[in-house]
Amino acid sequence: MTIGTEHEFSINDLQFNPLPVSDQILKTLCGRYESEILFGDVKLGKELQKTVLEFVPRTHADTLAALEGQLMRGIRKFSHVFRDRYQLLGLGMHPTLRLEETDVWDHDEGEYYAAYDRLFDIRQHGWLNIQALQVNLSYRGEKDLVLHYNRLRTLLPYLIAVTAASPVVEGISTGTADNRLLWYRRNQEQIPRICNRIVPEKIGSVGDYRREQEEIFSELRSRDAGLLCEEWVNSGGVIIRFSRKCLEIKALDEQECIRSDMAVCAFIRSLLRCPSLPVEADQDALLDLTEEAIRGGTAGLRPELEHLYSRAWAHATAEERFYLPFIEERIGHGSLAELVRERFEREREILPVLGDLAHALKTNTPYR
Repeated sequence: MTIGTEHEFSINDLQFNPLPVSDQILKTLCGRYESEILFGDVKLGKELQKTVLEFVPRTHADTLAALEGQLMRGIRKFSHVFRDRYQLLGLGMHPTLRLEETDVWDHDEGEYYAAYDRLFDIRQHGWLNIQALQVNLSYRGEKDLVLHYNRLRTLLPYLIAVTAASPVVEGISTGTADNRLLWYRRNQEQIPRICNRIVPEKIGSVGDYRREQEEIFSELRSRDAGLLCEEWVNSGGVIIRFSRKCLEIKALDEQECIRSDMAVCAFIRSLLRCPSLPVEADQDALLDLTEEAIRGGTAGLRPELEHLYSRAWAHATAEERFYLPFIEERIGHGSLAELVRERFEREREILPVLGDLAHALKTNTPYR
């Protein structure tokens, strides 16, 4: 199973004020406004909001170390080129950004953004202040695809709990671990099937998935938004990208450093090798677990997570066992959201926390 990842980092000045300059950065590097460019071992790409840059490994890989190496070379190169101007920051949301501080990409694909804005109003945090870690997993055929899709949907609450990393919104600790998903799951509520409350329904075949997709397309056409009828319009926690022959996991907050991201990938891949997963398959139960994960991170799901971790360790490769202890720490001591929230509420200052998180990204050292 080859793996690819996509990482979204906010662009900040040296005092961690978010800067809507992704277009200027890409133009500086290649001489024109481009949506995506090659930048050494990574591809740099725009997102909807100009305060975020996407880093993608140049190639998918069989090993996590290969992905980690590509990404860290890209981050170090970026830090070298822009060392006196910009700082990158992980997390699932920028913790101080106010909507007036960002802007929408306006150099191409404007017709898509106009359609989204007309249908859903994109001037909200669920559109303009979200940063995701996306994990792409290859599949071999329909049987393999259906099996892994259904396994991933049952794992989503636990993966959300471990990766929750957005406890602060507009400088306020909200008491929720994953505010990104709170906003994300309602950013298209006018057509609720698009996000489907994050956890998709179980499927028995590819045909089941395509029928559900066609229902979304039909609704979009009825609202004169047929140009959005593409496979990427589905915003559930896991979707199928037939054009890339992969499953995309979309429900995960970006972490503080690439090593933590790779640990999440190791957790997922090792769990998918388990011949049977001791997790809840009932849809309503999964939605309840997802709510628990969004609100509390790991706190309310620790026994289940510890059991899953033992299963993951038993089926992990030697390389994955290098990364998995970082997940064990998050299960035992709290997700990144829980760690950040506890410190912020204790110290009442966010800038020292952000400084340490930016250092974690630069040095590839998990935050503790």
